[in-house]
Amino acid sequence: MAQFGGAIARYHQLLHAPKYGDLAWAQEFAGHAQEQLAHAGPLSATVLRPHFISASELARLTRATERLAAIFDAVETIALHSPSLLDRLRLLPAEKMLAAIPSGYSRFNISSRMDANLQNGSLSLHGFEPASISNLTYSEALADLFLDLNVVKDFKRGRFKLTKVGGAKYLLPAVLQAWKEFGGKRLPNVAVVEFSEPPASGSSKSSPILDLFNGRGVPARIVSPEELEYSGGKLRAGDFEIDVVLRCLLTRDLLIRFDLSHPLLLAYRDRAVCVVNSFRSEIAQRRALFDLITDEGVTTRLAAADRKLIREFVPWTRLVSPRKTTYREREIDLPEFIRRKREQLVLRPNEDTDGHRVFIGAELDQAAWDRALRTALQTPYVVQERSPAARRLFPLLQYGELQMKELDVSLRPYIFSGKMHGATAALRPVSGISATPISIAPVLLLEGR
Repeated sequence: MAQFGGAIARYHQLLHAPKYGDLAWAQEFAGHAQEQLAHAGPLSATVLRPHFISASELARLTRATERLAAIFDAVETIALHSPSLLDRLRLLPAEKMLAAIPSGYSRFNISSRMDANLQNGSLSLHGFEPASISNLTYSEALADLFLDLNVVKDFKRGRFKLTKVGGAKYLLPAVLQAWKEFGGKRLPNVAVVEFSEPPASGSSKSSPILDLFNGRGVPARIVSPEELEYSGGKLRAGDFEIDVVLRCLLTRDLLIRFDLSHPLLLAYRDRAVCVVNSFRSEIAQRRALFDLITDEGVTTRLAAADRKLIREFVPWTRLVSPRKTTYREREIDLPEFIRRKREQLVLRPNEDTDGHRVFIGAELDQAAWDRALRTALQTPYVVQERSPAARRLFPLLQYGELQMKELDVSLRPYIFSGKMHGATAALRPVSGISATPISIAPVLLLEGR
């Protein structure tokens, strides 16, 4: 930590040097960064320093997340074969039906993202979801933008070395492995399916995802759901015959606009196309999965070492409802427990896509917490034990000025087929109830020379 303190102080000292006093460079960088982070939603500031991680922290994060990814796969398998457990996740009937269809490969999530606090070597995982493919490629592009900044180059000329962690290039072998398990014998044609305007006739739509695949000899196109057709056992978009779909949309969003006769769903049902992530991955889209992970009645069939890992890294979580449950091996009335233990609990929406607020008990008075609890009883929410967040001082470009702010740092490691390759950091105000970060920073490995 002493090395980190010195490195951060040195970086901040450089930012305040006369050569960086004119913030035109920062404004230009902010424009490029906001382009890369457009998928993340509205961000109120641009961070001007990467988040540093040490080799020992990276090793710990890698070991824990990779083992936890396997545990999540195991618990998702248990849930898939139990109607009562699926009910606890609050899946829609159509989502349950699609989840019951075999994907053609062994893993539930080919690409996934975790949300974790790493503080003084202690790791606490409080989020897990199938990763949007676009998040993976654009986060790497953000790291490249930082490494090209003059202030970063000046920083590296000293006694510090910065290295990117992982990268989107690991996505391709993960997808090809899923395709091989599916039965593919050749390089596939890949469609990146997302809600977007189709390209004009004669033009080609480009993105880092397409560059990643096309640059390595794998034909790929961005396709909207409206362009898809299914006939003769083949899924197509115009003259492009599709073998693999990279799904960049949620099942729920697809079902809002279309019904179960949509060509993608029919082709998936007939096993005519390999979908990454499959519709089974929707199970991980619900935070109630943490309810199952931390319920020893569910995890009793896991290995003792895995149950120990869960107790060490995963905070106690329950889907909020008027019921009896257990906390540290004793029975509790859940709503009353939530009300009494306000300062050590957090209420989070079951799905991030709903736009509901996160309520941190320690930051609310009892009246506001009681109102939050009523909300959680009416709308699917989970309650989690609050884990201490890592706090770091970051330089921000906000309202056209360079500002130094202490922020809560949540790490988002990316997992491809069970292996961690890269991470970003979500930065949030120390006090606040918004689930939306004010900025995002790449995670870079810091080493002394």
